[in-house]
Amino acid sequence: MRKAVLTAMLLLGLAACNRGGRAGPDEFSVLPTRPIEFPENFSALPPPTPGGFNLTDPNPTGDAIAALGGTQTNAGGIPASDAALIAAASRNGTDPAIRQTLASEDAGILRRATRGAGENRARYLAAYAGQALDAYGELIRFRNAGAQVPSAPPAE
Repeated sequence: MRKAVLTAMLLLGLAACNRGGRAGPDEFSVLPTRPIEFPENFSALPPPTPGGFNLTDPNPTGDAIAALGGTQTNAGGIPASDAALIAAASRNGTDPAIRQTLASEDAGILRRATRGAGENRARYLAAYAGQALDAYGELIRFRNAGAQVPSAPPAE
């Protein structure tokens, strides 16, 4: 009798752990964050700013600016120290409708490459094969030219 009671309690306990049929967490609701950094002096921490940014929040724009050699910023806008970078990047002007232009050009390239066949990944990649960059080839070319280049992960 004692075994039956313990078994029933165990089964009830396991049934209580049921999450109502959910398969698990939604992996798309989890955002990658930067690691927490601890300052050397906790008394020098700035006061919290409601509605402001968090240093561990993703910042794709700032990350892209830093990757191009600029100064990463979380506050938005362009730091004064990056004015020369922005001037050089936009020296030939900028097109505010660049996304729409590229989308229509892409549709034309893809339409010509997939004529008579369904759109699939292989045809898409074949359409752009002539425009693909060889990252490791460029790395070697720059190194051979004497340029200081960062290290790169091994080729797959």
